[in-house]
Amino acid sequence: MDRRDFIEKLALSSAALAMPQLVQAGLLPEGGKVSDFAKRLKPIGRRLEMEGYYIWCNSPIEAADGKIHIFFSRWVASKKMGGWINGSEICHAVADGPEDDFKFTGVILAPRGPGYWDATTCHNPSIKYVDGQYCLFFMGNSNGKTNTKRIGLATAPSLDGPWKRPDATLLEAGPAGAWDDHCTTNPAFIKHNGEYWLYYKSWNTTEYENSTDPVVKGNRKYGLAIAQKLEGPYIKYKGNPVIDFSSRPNNAQLEDAFVWTDKGRINMLARDMGIFNHEYGLLMQSKNGTRWDEPQVAYYDAAHYGIKQPDPPSYLKKYGRFERPQLLFQKGKPTYLFTASQGGKYMTASSFLFKIT
Repeated sequence: MDRRDFIEKLALSSAALAMPQLVQAGLLPEGGKVSDFAKRLKPIGRRLEMEGYYIWCNSPIEAADGKIHIFFSRWVASKKMGGWINGSEICHAVADGPEDDFKFTGVILAPRGPGYWDATTCHNPSIKYVDGQYCLFFMGNSNGKTNTKRIGLATAPSLDGPWKRPDATLLEAGPAGAWDDHCTTNPAFIKHNGEYWLYYKSWNTTEYENSTDPVVKGNRKYGLAIAQKLEGPYIKYKGNPVIDFSSRPNNAQLEDAFVWTDKGRINMLARDMGIFNHEYGLLMQSKNGTRWDEPQVAYYDAAHYGIKQPDPPSYLKKYGRFERPQLLFQKGKPTYLFTASQGGKYMTASSFLFKIT
């Protein structure tokens, strides 16, 4: 164990012990807009640190033998953080348990080159088990830019493959001038009442190109598309967008949604982009999947957990926050929160794990 690993593990242990005292002292908000989910999180630490790569978008699933498989994005470190849009590939790793070391097994989906809709990046993996097969929802693009981001679906009979990748997109962007005319991305999927529900992020191209916001260009919203078969066609809900924060101050918005059902309600985790700040996660609930309750805090930034990290290099602009939240379910219950976070031993990015207590 090197010195940096030792310091980080010591800080995590101290943070876990200090959490009740911090709440009692009022340094962590206890009521109001803080979810019960947030109060149950215990930071465990980094996973999937790879020399020479940024790691992002960690999507876990438990196999029948109890092993934990994770599907994640990676790109070469020389591209810095912007490599996700023009050089990401989707990979696979396996561990005996969620807190164990993950063993890299290989690349599942790589950019295919000119002529394909996923020519220049494969990103945003979200793994699901649906109708007796494994479904890997993901985003690809064809020009290394945001305006060709589209959602696709790869399938396999086993978590070890072989993976059948799609020659066509699962969901296209809207017509010119629509709220979602720029792209479809950040897939979040559930099978609901026998139907196949796909939540997706998008925004309007004109608003994006003419934005004067100094922090974030455009306003990201979420739509819903529903199919009667897994492979589609996915028909966009007439009431879209189903989540729209654009009427709130400070160009408030969200991204990185993950959805699941529990006790008759649909739940959504997402990254906050201006509801509370740009550092926290959001939790929302819905009875019908189209009208959502007011957002609550789902998780905090590293500083709130007392996690000590070395000062970041100048090229890491999102240091200390956790993005792309995805849940691991074991025996039908969410047991761990997987996120992505800049930094780590190689000062790139890696998975960061929380236990749900």
